[in-house]
Amino acid sequence: MKHHVAVGVDGSPESRAAARWAAREAVLRQVPLRLVHAVDWPLDPVFPGLGRQDVDRWADQALTEAAQELRGRHPRLEITTRCLTARPAAALAAEASDAGLLVLGSRGLGGLVGFVVGSVAMSTVVATDTPVVLVRPADDPDDPDDPGSGSEIVVGVDIHQACDRVLAFAFEEAARRDCPLRAVHGWKMPAAYSYVPFFDPDNERDIGRSVTHMVGDMLLPWQHKFPDVDVSHNVFMGSAGEHLVRASQGAGLVVVGRRARRSPLGAHLGSVGHAVLHHAAAPVAVIAHN
Repeated sequence: MKHHVAVGVDGSPESRAAARWAAREAVLRQVPLRLVHAVDWPLDPVFPGLGRQDVDRWADQALTEAAQELRGRHPRLEITTRCLTARPAAALAAEASDAGLLVLGSRGLGGLVGFVVGSVAMSTVVATDTPVVLVRPADDPDDPDDPGSGSEIVVGVDIHQACDRVLAFAFEEAARRDCPLRAVHGWKMPAAYSYVPFFDPDNERDIGRSVTHMVGDMLLPWQHKFPDVDVSHNVFMGSAGEHLVRASQGAGLVVVGRRARRSPLGAHLGSVGHAVLHHAAAPVAVIAHN
């Protein structure tokens, strides 16, 4: 059975944009779409002062309106709805377990570039191993049938970690959209070089060339697997997060990895993923990997 696409819906402009993005993705994947709403009751009702029946009625209305809009845009898309009583992050993470993709909405930063990632979205991202895409209202195109084809996909790669899941997701998305894929890697000089009194610039160039070859070698098997995907890669000295944020301008999607390993303090996103989530100018896909 093909995995469906799941999306969190709460009636907000952010969730409506996420639902439209998720519907286009489901059409691309040729899989069903599931709209999910979680009611946190009685600890945190959606509207203080309202009774349980009022909250349930509002949740059903939000799901019904979202489903009706999307069926109007995509008549052939199979759409189902689920309303759950649970903490939103826990409910969304549970829903993601049998989905191929989870889509969430985030507020944009007004005239600035990037996201305001709420606690529910951030908690959900680190609580599931399913790929999660965060979408802002600004990422919602005017054309309801536009799947994002033509805009390149940007993927962050780390030569020090196995990131097959990240690259698999990025190449598959590029193939679906028939769009270019650009891999970005940021590197820094070893800390020991800061203590060298007379640094030879040739060393920096040699390291840069070596890193570029390593990135190319990492991409090569995937280029063979997806020969129709137009692939390029950029290697920069400096912060990987900053370069990915710059590369996100004009991109259709940015793909970053997250270590699935949990520390004693709990799962976390990592500095690169955190920077991209909060400042990218495009939807961001977070892919858990070992």
